[in-house]
Order: sequence, then C-alpha cells, then structure tokens
Amino acid sequence: MSSIRIVRSRRFLLASAALTSFAATDMSAALAQQAREPLPAVEVSPPQSRQQAKPGGRDAASARRTAARRPAAAAAAPKPVVPNATVPTPLNSNAVAESASRLGLTVRETPATVEVISAETIREQGYRTVSDVAQGAVGVTAGDNPSEPSAFSMRGFTNSQINTLYNGIKIGPQNMTSRVMDTANLEAVEFLKGPASLISGEGAAGGAINFVTKQPHTGAIQNEADFSYDSLNSFRAHYGSGGSTNVQGLDYRFDISRSSLNGFADDTNTKTLDVSGQLNYRISDSLKVWGAIEYREDRSKAYWGAPLVPVAFSGSHATAGIVSGTYVSDFTKSNLGAITIDDRTFNTNYNVLDNRNVAQEVWLRGGFELKLAPDLTLKSQAYGYGAERSWFNNEVEAFDSTKNQVYRERFYVAHSQRLVGNITDLVWDANIAGFDNRMVTTLSSSYLDFVRPGSATFPNDFVSLVDPDRGFYGTLLTKQQTARIDNEALSFEDRLKLTRTFSLIGGLRVEHIGLDRNSTDQFGLENAGFPFSKSWAPVTGRIGYTWEAVPGLTFFSQYATGADISANNIFLLLPTQNLDLTTARTYETGVKHVLWDNRAEWSFSAYDIVRKNVYAAAGGQTLNIAGRQESKGVELAGAIRPIESLRLWGNIAYVDARYADYDFAGGSFSGNTPPNVPRIVANAGASWRFFTPWPVEVGITGRHVGDRYNTDANTVTMNAYTVGDVYAFVDIPKTVFNAVDQARLTFRVRNFTDKRYAIWGDPFYPDQILLGAPRTYEISAAFKW
Repeated sequence: MSSIRIVRSRRFLLASAALTSFAATDMSAALAQQAREPLPAVEVSPPQSRQQAKPGGRDAASARRTAARRPAAAAAAPKPVVPNATVPTPLNSNAVAESASRLGLTVRETPATVEVISAETIREQGYRTVSDVAQGAVGVTAGDNPSEPSAFSMRGFTNSQINTLYNGIKIGPQNMTSRVMDTANLEAVEFLKGPASLISGEGAAGGAINFVTKQPHTGAIQNEADFSYDSLNSFRAHYGSGGSTNVQGLDYRFDISRSSLNGFADDTNTKTLDVSGQLNYRISDSLKVWGAIEYREDRSKAYWGAPLVPVAFSGSHATAGIVSGTYVSDFTKSNLGAITIDDRTFNTNYNVLDNRNVAQEVWLRGGFELKLAPDLTLKSQAYGYGAERSWFNNEVEAFDSTKNQVYRERFYVAHSQRLVGNITDLVWDANIAGFDNRMVTTLSSSYLDFVRPGSATFPNDFVSLVDPDRGFYGTLLTKQQTARIDNEALSFEDRLKLTRTFSLIGGLRVEHIGLDRNSTDQFGLENAGFPFSKSWAPVTGRIGYTWEAVPGLTFFSQYATGADISANNIFLLLPTQNLDLTTARTYETGVKHVLWDNRAEWSFSAYDIVRKNVYAAAGGQTLNIAGRQESKGVELAGAIRPIESLRLWGNIAYVDARYADYDFAGGSFSGNTPPNVPRIVANAGASWRFFTPWPVEVGITGRHVGDRYNTDANTVTMNAYTVGDVYAFVDIPKTVFNAVDQARLTFRVRNFTDKRYAIWGDPFYPDQILLGAPRTYEISAAFKW
C-alpha cells in the first residue's frame, strides 16, 4: 500500500507541474483575486526595514501621489521592464511577509504560497473582523465559535494546526488563545500556507496567519477616522494618526478603535476595544530603536449555534439546504435519524442569562536595529504579553428525542497567561564565489506561565426547543490546571542567487520545548499522574527555489516541514495521552506572474501534505488516534484591470483532505474528511468606477464554500452555500471639505440574497451548528487628512 501511495503522490506532483507549465503560457483570462495594496519589497542587498516602507495607493490618483513622493532621480529613471517593488500589483506580491521569511523577501520572491491582505483592501471590502479577512483569502474558511473564536481552516488543517501570530510572535495554540479581533488597528494580515515551523515553530503544521498592527512612517503626519452602523444596530469607530514628529528621526503611530457588533440571535453581541501605539527613533544612520504598546479587550454575550433536530419532529419547520445526514447525539445518546435545523430556532439563544465571554490583553514590545558593518545588521526585540480570559456559559445544546427537549450543559473556564521572550536576528549580506547571498541567523527564547481554573461540575437542565426558559448558570465549583512552557530555538535561513533570475532558498530550525503540567481537583488535591514534565526537540526546515523565467514570471517549488502537538494542544496534555509531536511535510510547486504593466497578476500552486501521528475528535469530548492525515490540492488566484474603470478578481481552491490509518475500538474513520474542511472554496468580485466630479464605485463580491462535516464521523453534512455582498461608495472631493484630503461614504449589503447557511461546526460540540448571518445593511464613512 505504501508503494501505491508513493506512486499516486508522484503522479499528483507531475500533473501539478505540467499544469503549472501550461498555466504559465496561457492564463490571460484567469480567475483572479482582488487588487491589493502592496508594501514595498525589501531587496536582498542592501537590507531595508519594513517599518520604513510606505504603502502605495491603489487607484490612479494614489499612484500619482506615490510617484510624486519619490526622489527626483527615481522619477526620471526609465520605465522598468521587471515589475518594480514600489509599484502596486493586483495580488500585492510586492509585499514583504515577515511570517513567511526573515530574509526580507517579497511574496513573489518567496518559494511558498503567501498572501498579504492590506489595510486598504480590508477597508474597501468591508472586512470588520479577522474572520472576515480570512474568508476573503484563497482557500481559507473561518468561524467564530465562542469556545475557539477566530478559528481557521486552510489546506485541510484547522484550529491549533495553524499558528496565529501577532506581529510575528506566537502566544500559544490558536484554539486556546485566539479572540474576536477588529481589523481597524491592523496594517495587514498575512497567510502562509502549508507546514511552516521554520519561522513560527511548533504548531504550524497547516500554516501560519500573522496579524500586523499599523506602523509608524516617515513623513508628514496623516490622520484617519472611520465610522459605521448597520441594520443590527452594530457600530464601529476608529481614529488613527502617524508620521514624523518635531524631533529629528522620531516617528509615531497611534490607533484607537471601538466596536459593538450585534448578532442576529437574540441577546448576542461582541464589544471590542483596541488601543495601540508605536515610536520609531532613528538615532543615526546605523541605529534605530523602537517601542510599542497595545491593549485589547473583547466582551461577548455569545451565540453557540442552533441544535440539530430530527426532521420527523420539526415537520413543516424543517429547513432544507443547511444541514443533511443522520446523527446520534453525543450527549443525550438519542438517535435523531435524519436531521435538520428547525426554522423556529434561527434566532434563538439557548445561553443562560448571566453568560459572559471576556478577554483583556496587553502587549509590550521594544527593540533595536543596528548596522554593525555595511553587510552586517543586528536586530532584536523583547516582548511581554499578558492575558486574562474567561468563559461562563451554557455551551451544550443537544436535542433529546425521548423528551423532545434540548439538553443544556454549563461550562466555565478562565485563563491567566504571562509570556516574556526575545527574538534576535543577525543578517549577513555577502558575496560567495561571485554569488549574492543573504543569511539570517535567529535566536529566540520565551517563557510562558499559564493558569487555567475550570469547572469541576457541569450544571445541566432541559428546556423547550422553541422559546426556551434561559435561566441562570447555577452553582460553580472549580478545579485548576497549570502549564509552564520554556522554548528556545536557533534557526538559519539563506538565499543564494546563482544567477540574476534563479535563487536557492532554504532554512533549518532546531527547537527545544519544555513543559511542566499540574492539575488539581476542586479540593486542591493533585489528580492522578500529576505533576509531570515533558520536553521535545523538533527539527524543521524548508528548501526551495525561485526562477524568474522571464521578467514578471516566477516559478517556485519547495519542500517544507512542520511539527505540532498530537493531542489537541500543549496547554491541555494529559499524562495518559500520546505525548509525541506530530510531523508534517509538504511538496509544493507553482507560478506567480505579474504582467501588462502591473495591471494583471495571477498565481497558481499545487501541493501534497502529509501529517503523521495525529489525534482527532471522534465527536464530543473523545479523542482518537488517527495515524495520518493527507491533503492534496491546487489554488488559483488572479486579478485584472482591463480598463481604468473596471476591476475583476477571483480565486478558487480545491483540496482533497483525508485521514488514513484511522482505526479505533469503535470502528474506522480512514478515508474520512477532517471537520470544517470544504473541498471547494471560491471567491470572485467585480467593481466599476465612474470618474464623475464625485467619483462613485459600485461592486459585487461572491463566495462559494463546498460541503463540510462537523465531526470525523462524517455523518452530518454542513451543506455548500453561496453568498454575496454588494456595495457602492462615493469619494467626496477635497473642495467640499477643505480640511480633509479624502472622504468616502459607503453603503453595503451583506448576504444580499438572505441565504441561510451553516458556517462552522465545533467537533467538541457536535450537537449544534453555527449559522451564518442573514442579510444586513451597513453605512460607513471614512476620512483622511
């Protein structure tokens, strides 16, 4: 069987390479992803700080403003044949993604699939939270299930198999530490696909997502303010300011945002507050120091989904097209038979009246960049992070077919987390035997202390399906768990340019992780097997190439590895569980092409990923051993502006993700698909701009997500759905508001067809499904001066 799998894998890669070569020759009509604002690239030699870069504009006016700010010599230079790093490209491939490489490479120079969604695109597309941003990316889905807010799925992997980073720093497993986050204070969101432990360490078996806060820039002070309000009575407000101060070399950035997003279910909302600031001080040409602080807060009255109900019970209230299949309740053990979502529960909130879901987070970061010699730069940052989180909810909604009622069960947990660490890079630019070379040596270390009091008992009751008596939480008894984690890592990354167009890029990371765990019961007595200690030393890396066959057309391939915890996540490991790390590897090949004077761009990639020694949730709270997880797929994205008024973009991703060797006492899930993994995800959009005295732009976007399962058993299907948004905005001329450089009013209709659909399923709460939001209307205003 193993030889058959190897042959299939080789056939897949050969077919992918053939498709890549074909696509390179004839892709003028490719589906595309929307035009994105770039962040200027950092050339391999000499080095350039990303924090010095200023984003370019997207339309003709901002392009002219960008050109006007360039030095006169650059303005007088002849038009480049090769796409220039300072010129916007439709897929933002001139952006530098710090989560993808420490070499300062642009997206186009990196031998991997990387996507950078800029603040400008976030604003134009109306992405309010990071989950909204993820759903606009190629092949990525997201769901804000309250137990694991901002959960993501890409390339067949979900939740803690994907590292979430904050300005390049990992704070812990995604399904323990992520929160609902507003986008107002973000400069960009970066997506690195496939095993990626070289840069971010343990946890990146499926990739990494990096949230980058807005940075200071050198130049005149620029201010911005944004406001929005929608038909659910939600509002958002943001103010930001940045630029150079009167102190020579001192630049600043400050942002504050507030939002209150009301849910479509009764008595549900999320309130956020984010305050961030950073100072950059260039003391001399060779030394820059900086410091940053951020405070984030979110408070929710949470929506936990709609219960699965027998079709036979719902009768005329049964809905088609949301879920399908059969189900035996994990909590009540009722055989529900064919299931549905009852239309009387679309807006029902089964949570207790005194529920809460709260988090407060504080970041302190600071560092320096010192040029030791013309070809040698030392960069270092120290950071401290603290978080307090708590969940106090009714979390289980399981229909009991004997009582024809909904069984509810409470859960409480809190986190007190402290993290300190340092990341130091030594960047060496050299010429080796006539070849340009850049090498980055990185030493990082961190210490994390985590205290987790949780429920010792689980109050429960039964309520009616329709108009339930929500009641209160009841008696709370707690127990406590702790985790202390030491992490040290040494990594090397290198880019060797064998020719002007062909580069070898690789790296290696050696990591040590030390874990100390303890667990006590409600009386303070240590549980069996505790305390215990465990350590790991994963070695991960990447080797690949980029080849710019003709100007603007780049082929790439890579082999990369990753590692993560096999049993849920490192904070919750039990001494009775398999404590080994999983290992993951990927083969990937693809092409990136910018053409037609930067008015069109497309990319294609094909990959084959295998993750070994994994744990998975069979449904409810049961963990089973699944020997291997396999994922193969292709991704295609592109954007084009055929004429100045028209923009077209789109992307499509196909993935075949399956378990193998997944046998257990109760049966076998070999061949089944992991939860929340659609086979097809596609996005498309178009906009038309009217160049009138008050310029107006109208646009439409659409999204299709294929069938998904809510557990490894694959008995319940969350059916495929297609939704769309429409929008129109008007840019108010400066002559109307003399003090304002840019003013924009936007009207947006989200889910304009009012589609009812299932957006996410939590495999640990398989009796309920999270529904997507219905049609909403929104008006917003944005100002820059």
